[in-house]
Amino acid sequence: MRVAVSGSTGLIGTALRAQLTAGGHDVVPIVRTAPAASEIGWDPKAGRLDAADLAGIDAVVSLAGAGIGDHRWSDDYKREILDSRTRSTNLISEAIAARDDTPRVFLSGSAIGVYGDRGDEQLSEQSPTGESFLADVVRAWEASTATAEAAGARVVHLRSGIVLSPEGGALAKMLPLFKLGLGGRFGSGRQWMSWISLDDEVAAIVHLLDSSLRGPVNLTAPVPVRNAEFARTLGDVLRRPSFLPVPAFGPKLVLGSELAETLLFESQRITTSALTDDGFTFRHGELEPALRAHLDR
Repeated sequence: MRVAVSGSTGLIGTALRAQLTAGGHDVVPIVRTAPAASEIGWDPKAGRLDAADLAGIDAVVSLAGAGIGDHRWSDDYKREILDSRTRSTNLISEAIAARDDTPRVFLSGSAIGVYGDRGDEQLSEQSPTGESFLADVVRAWEASTATAEAAGARVVHLRSGIVLSPEGGALAKMLPLFKLGLGGRFGSGRQWMSWISLDDEVAAIVHLLDSSLRGPVNLTAPVPVRNAEFARTLGDVLRRPSFLPVPAFGPKLVLGSELAETLLFESQRITTSALTDDGFTFRHGELEPALRAHLDR
């Protein structure tokens, strides 16, 4: 299969390229820099992507977007979070639709943030979406694929949870404190964390390239954990104490109240029946083995 990938140099994109190549697929990165012969150039801000460059492409995986937790959420950066996702997804969607030989599969990045803060409620793909800035972003992000879907492409929204890797994302930010023995639960620690190992995130995306699933698919491990359990397990794996609770006001001072609340204190208890019913087998179904595998412990 010939697969075009945007966001191909990010944490997930880099691992996905390697996995696809190892599986015998031909990977074509979609890049903002001057493209090499084996790449596709684009400029989402300028609305530039030549549909002719998708000739011979069987599937597109879109992972582009400004980092949710990279900066405090000023009004300008919130606009960038939204625009970077909707502009790029619309652009790919329109390019797919413009071709007579429409690429048959479009896997578009998404996030479990669409459900909002839901306490202990178990959330499937059929659950109603929530009310928050991030939920609004994800709804608009997913809606940006409509043109490709109307043109006949099978569209899947990759609703990813917290992707575990020491190379980036939430775990990489936690590790320095936990390695010093200064980690612990955030606030009450009762909020649910729906996580997925980087290995399983990539494997699930590869699985969905050949699946018949369409629409939203939750990409999280089958066993979510409360934040307190996550902190305790990470401490045990690192052989460090993890009993110091982090009061809510600390992260809110550093990150800003809205960002800290979204990243650290909202609760999302996600179920993964769509993936498992489709025959996908998780390599890391439980947290401790996943952490040990990724941290080489």
